[in-house]
Amino acid sequence: MEKYDLTPQQEEEMIDKAYQNLLNGYLASNHRKKVEIIERAFKFAKSAHAGIRRRSGEPYIMHPIEVARIVSQEIGLGSTSICSALLHDVVEDTEYTVEDIEAQFGKKIAEITQGLTKISGGIFGDKASAQAENFRKLLLTMSSDIRVVLIKMADRLHNMRTLGSMLPSKQYKIAGETLYIYAPLAHRLGLFAIKTELEDLSFKYEHPDVYKQIAQKIADSEQSRNEFFERFSAPIRERLSRMGLKYEMRARVKSVYSIWNKMETKRVPFEEVYDLYAARIVFDCPKDAEEKHICWNIYSEITDLYRLHPERTRDWISTPKANGYRALHLTVMGPDGNWVEVQIRSRRMDELAERGFAAHWKYKVGEGEEEKELGKWLQTIEDILKSPEPNALDFLDTIKLNLFSSEIVVFTPKGELVTLPNGASVLDLAYTLHSDLGNHCIAGKVNHKLVPLSHKLNSGDQAEVLTSQSQQPQPEWEAFLATAKGKQRLRAALRRDHRHITAEGEALLKSFLEDNGLTYSNETLTKIVANLELRNSNELCFMVGNNELALNDQILKYAKKSNNGLFSKIFRIGSKQKEENNVIKFEGKIDQKVVYQLTNNNGVRNYTTADCCHPIPGDDVVGFVNQNSIVEVHKLTCPEMMRLKSSYGSRLLQTKWEDYSTKFLASVEVTGIDRMGILQEIVYLISTTLAINLRRLNIAANDGVFKCELDVLVSDTKVVDQLCRRMRQVQGVKNALRLNK
Repeated sequence: MEKYDLTPQQEEEMIDKAYQNLLNGYLASNHRKKVEIIERAFKFAKSAHAGIRRRSGEPYIMHPIEVARIVSQEIGLGSTSICSALLHDVVEDTEYTVEDIEAQFGKKIAEITQGLTKISGGIFGDKASAQAENFRKLLLTMSSDIRVVLIKMADRLHNMRTLGSMLPSKQYKIAGETLYIYAPLAHRLGLFAIKTELEDLSFKYEHPDVYKQIAQKIADSEQSRNEFFERFSAPIRERLSRMGLKYEMRARVKSVYSIWNKMETKRVPFEEVYDLYAARIVFDCPKDAEEKHICWNIYSEITDLYRLHPERTRDWISTPKANGYRALHLTVMGPDGNWVEVQIRSRRMDELAERGFAAHWKYKVGEGEEEKELGKWLQTIEDILKSPEPNALDFLDTIKLNLFSSEIVVFTPKGELVTLPNGASVLDLAYTLHSDLGNHCIAGKVNHKLVPLSHKLNSGDQAEVLTSQSQQPQPEWEAFLATAKGKQRLRAALRRDHRHITAEGEALLKSFLEDNGLTYSNETLTKIVANLELRNSNELCFMVGNNELALNDQILKYAKKSNNGLFSKIFRIGSKQKEENNVIKFEGKIDQKVVYQLTNNNGVRNYTTADCCHPIPGDDVVGFVNQNSIVEVHKLTCPEMMRLKSSYGSRLLQTKWEDYSTKFLASVEVTGIDRMGILQEIVYLISTTLAINLRRLNIAANDGVFKCELDVLVSDTKVVDQLCRRMRQVQGVKNALRLNK
């Protein structure tokens, strides 16, 4: 971090320059010019934050100015939003109240500022329930005025751009929650440019070394990419010029994060990420009605030149995505034998794609039109609020289910369009149409054929829901659902049934105990629950009411038992953590400035590795102090760690491996061409040549191709890398890589 060192006069010049930049951008927009109120908001915020500094040392007012600039120039909002952005921290950080804001700037700006104050300090608190409650507040405020979440998005973007001045542990937490919630939310709102930048910045702080490596490889391959693009684009440009179009054609390189994501999911090195970039054609079109016609004409010209990939054409013009995205995508074989995606958009579609519905306002005049567009945008979000999950992390996962979904479009028998997430089933369609249809769904008719309710729908299917009043919702249905709405409605129905059955069970159990001279009390229930190894008394009563548990002498025996030793048993049942015999507990205060050394002294460790991701020395890891005061080590990429970072940031520890004496379990996948004796060679290489302890081996061959999964005990990632490298040298082996599990 650079040392901040400016004189008061230089600071004033810097603040004025930043404000002038904000104002110039606003004046160049198509919004009605309300400079006077913006000027007042700036002076008010500057006075309120006078003397306050950010962690970097710069005057605090620079943050609201920059948030307002993002709101205006990168999202495209007008004066109301600019004023709210300038004032967004005044109520929280100074002595001014919302009433003061309303008296000075009117009701609307005061409402937005209050909405931002409610969700300030980051959406996520230290407790999961507080975190979910704050997120609900965000969504509820968003349903009254979505500008709240847009300004919050700008606030988060500026915080991410200036994250370098924070402590590493804070960087982990903020980057984690950004990737977990803000980036997908930006995607769902159509803010593609912001979503991409948030992902890249989060990745940069979570995996700085990998980020540098990929960024360097992108830079190194730039010249060869440019040469290829020139060869690929020259004949297309010639055709487009002949059509008399005013256009630009450029290569859009994938972001560092999306390249890494593809490397991880496809398990390929950088050199094998073939769709490293997409070609984008953006043309000017004065008449909106001609956009579709021109897009397909360009498509026709390109497919005359290059061979089309028949399964990778995406028409987002006829049926735009729910977030407003419109474009025509096609994939063709380039001159060097690689597939290249080409995106065709009008100038208006391009604005929409990069900046979401906010781009509409560039073409409208006045705040009234802005209000109308905001109203339309809200329709894509409101379903999330209908019945929020009682469990905090389930609630956030449900939200993410809606945020991440890529879409398909199906037709009802009447020809109405229904947009669903990719992977949605007949049951999803039923719950999307109505709760009662979902609860009583027995099957579906897809393209006039009878299918089960678990049947996955495809884009373009005509689907009908079949119901029966005798059908009741079942817990196993959850596995068939891909929509947040479906899961919420099913869980709500099951909870209603559960409550009824639990109440019946409670009455039966109470009567049974009292008939046998025992008191129906917490103490009695605790004894029965502990001996049956159930989670709680609700589960006990439900099992009784559902005829899963007989009320007999054994239950009476448990109820009469003494309490000796029960406490530890209950504690063990209530905890999901694995028992560790040789692990010392974390003591003292969690200090996020101090790096926690992961050690092993004579077989006694000061940490445990998480079962969800099996980290080993050499992995980028982070420590989490669990409910048993044991430091649990997770990979930074672990999905569970993403949830923990978002919910329990104050329990995170910076960690460093010192323990290289312990052997850790690692899983490796080997694939290749099957031949006689290949298994023997693989085992010999592992056990004898490399002297690695092999714990499990599972091999299967099919039509001349084999796939082998093996577990080995290793000291660090270097051993696994060496094993994979040597394995690839075996004749017939095509690939060997470590599995992320």
